[in-house]
Amino acid sequence: MKIMFKLASMLSLFGLAACAQVDPAKAAKSEDIYRFEVKTISGETQKLDKYKGKVILIVNVASKCGLTPQYAGLQALYEKYKDRGLVVLGFPANDFMGQEPGSNEEIKQFCETKYKVSFPMFAKISVGGSEPHELYQWLIVRSGRNDAIEWNFAKFLVSADGKTVQRFTPKTSPDDPEFIKKLEATLRK
Repeated sequence: MKIMFKLASMLSLFGLAACAQVDPAKAAKSEDIYRFEVKTISGETQKLDKYKGKVILIVNVASKCGLTPQYAGLQALYEKYKDRGLVVLGFPANDFMGQEPGSNEEIKQFCETKYKVSFPMFAKISVGGSEPHELYQWLIVRSGRNDAIEWNFAKFLVSADGKTVQRFTPKTSPDDPEFIKKLEATLRK
């Protein structure tokens, strides 16, 4: 896993896996996240304005990755902080070595059965390559880092007013002290 992560990072560095199609002008159209519509894992269209006033943690997830056990930490985080205004949004993506090959129904069943995931999950999307989903283009540009998503389980913290606060690497576990410190500060605002 460590070698694959380094390889992905090196490819990103040289622009081979970079989000070359991210158009900063297009991604910058909106100041906040609420204009985006996404498909839930069950197939319904949902506007992200449903989460206005909540702190949002957006994570690109995969079920066959060395980082997949982070689902347990994400669920624990959601349970601990949801009453304080946190919502975790999981976006399955198959962009990294085919580590999310399942259908939306298979992913949903895996998450519910293996990790008891109760936070909102969405339909599989692309977060990298030549055509990342518009939401991820916005997140990348708004995070201040216009570089490719490194791997599965990259995390974006979005404030209650819909603005990107910070991007965290896939290696940042949901119980990382610095991550928790930033999350708690964002929840207090």
